[in-house]
Amino acid sequence: MNPNVIPVSSLTPQHNLPVLSTLKNAKKNLLLGQERVVDAFTLLTKTAHQHMYLADFAGIDRKAFIDALANQQENKAPQLLIGSNDSNTLSFQWIEQQELVLDEEKEPLVFTHKRQNYSYLSGNIKRTDLVGRLLNTRQHPVNADNLDKLQYQAGALAQCHTLFICADSLWKREGLWDLLLNILSSKSYKIHSLLPPVPLNCKIVLVGTSNQYSACWIEESQFSTHFPLLGEMSYELDLTHHTEEEYGNWLISVAALNQVSLSQSALAPLFQYSARLADHQRRLTLLSSQVGQLISQAHAYCGKSEISADDITYALTRYQLRHNASETLSAQNFDDKFINLPTDGERIGQINGLTVLETVEYCYGEPARITASVHYGDGEVADIERKSELGGNIHAKGMMILSSCLYRIFGKNAPLHLNANIVFEQSYQEIDGDSASLAEYCSLISAITEKPINQSIAATGAIDQFGQVQAIGGVNEKIEGFFNLCERRGLTGIQGVIIPRANTQQLNLSAKLVAAIKAEKFSIFQIKHIDEAIELLMNTTAGVADEDNHFPEDSLYGLVQARLASLAGYSDEESTFFEKLLRKLKFSS
Repeated sequence: MNPNVIPVSSLTPQHNLPVLSTLKNAKKNLLLGQERVVDAFTLLTKTAHQHMYLADFAGIDRKAFIDALANQQENKAPQLLIGSNDSNTLSFQWIEQQELVLDEEKEPLVFTHKRQNYSYLSGNIKRTDLVGRLLNTRQHPVNADNLDKLQYQAGALAQCHTLFICADSLWKREGLWDLLLNILSSKSYKIHSLLPPVPLNCKIVLVGTSNQYSACWIEESQFSTHFPLLGEMSYELDLTHHTEEEYGNWLISVAALNQVSLSQSALAPLFQYSARLADHQRRLTLLSSQVGQLISQAHAYCGKSEISADDITYALTRYQLRHNASETLSAQNFDDKFINLPTDGERIGQINGLTVLETVEYCYGEPARITASVHYGDGEVADIERKSELGGNIHAKGMMILSSCLYRIFGKNAPLHLNANIVFEQSYQEIDGDSASLAEYCSLISAITEKPINQSIAATGAIDQFGQVQAIGGVNEKIEGFFNLCERRGLTGIQGVIIPRANTQQLNLSAKLVAAIKAEKFSIFQIKHIDEAIELLMNTTAGVADEDNHFPEDSLYGLVQARLASLAGYSDEESTFFEKLLRKLKFSS
């Protein structure tokens, strides 16, 4: 057996699934893996005049998470906003309700009660939503004598102990952002211009993205003073630090948010789907909104309160159907031979690379034919994509690394008298990334040696200057894209994909692909060095250099050296001392 072939057991994540009866629904489960946020929120409740920024991201059920977070703090005693006019000086103060002392001669003026643990403001936020307003100022002029007659409709700052505010909603109203900063600076706010300020007795939590936090820290001088506490949410759970049972509780709680119950069988596909979103076999996603949407869709399709594995699988296939219009059109172009990409036989200077096409919500893999041609020149490896302005900066960097790797092996003592052109055939959009540099290197070696490449095997991987093959993104989509094409054309048993060994921990392949590999109809190879790839693709030993950096003549690299020597005009063999002496004697005679 080829040692580079990845065993079936490594093609999907292996989880120790919990028993459903041991799992419990609780709000605190939604805080799983969010130690940074919990620590920042704990400090928020225990420090004075320090407020918090909660950095979340798309795919999180924000309101459910805020509710779970706020419920971690102890319920505070109700408080009263008292107005007093002692010594003819009007002022406001907050006291706990139990501390209120009733005076028979003069009843205290209670403006409002603070009873809410927390509140969340988003959308079209107005000034009155924050500070409140007086309702009956037309009937009763605002002054100290009418203080007991004024009706105050409290804003969120007066109603709750902790106020969560959507940063986007706040920044859309520039005046509100300045108002909030002024309130935090003065530690008070005014209900009316003729009334004294109300002491700030509320903790603020801004909710936005990490990028917004960084921008505010740099551009707003007061921001770091008022929001020193950062709680940045984690979007995935590492199973080296947490257990599958903890994640099972998280799934049960997410399902409960959507009024759905899970069966024991539903756990396996949900764990696999979660690992696919996290793009790692030992990590699981914490995108509660996205997981909750899948659970709700499965519930809608089956029409039952409890969903099973089949319901989850069906919901995933329907999701793919709704989003794969571009992928289907791409497949038709391959099937109709509008795109020329052979998956059998051998070709010189040609290889099947792998790409990923992404939209906002969906991505899929698509093979690409990469070709290389060589001719006499000054050692330039030309990137046609870059020259035609269809290649991005990272792809250009990958091509430069490829050139450096080639020179490291073959150009240590003399320049390369060779020019090469490498291109993605039938590519009409921008290409970026360095994940094709392995395939480009293999096609270049094939073009130089004129040794054909097996077209049944596609390759993906980034390389460094020393020939090490490095991890790439979208490995599952790339493998499945090439497999789907081969499956439509008919599996032969010799088709497969070469990937970097570092990517094996990300494998989470579809059931039909795993079944094909079990049946030995398709293979996936893992490699660490470029030499392993060219040996697999061209069925010839790469070769090991001797102390003079000469490779064996029948090796691939020996053939490269011979071709480079012929392009440079060197003779195949340097004359020995006795041959030179014999020619000299013959000339003399």
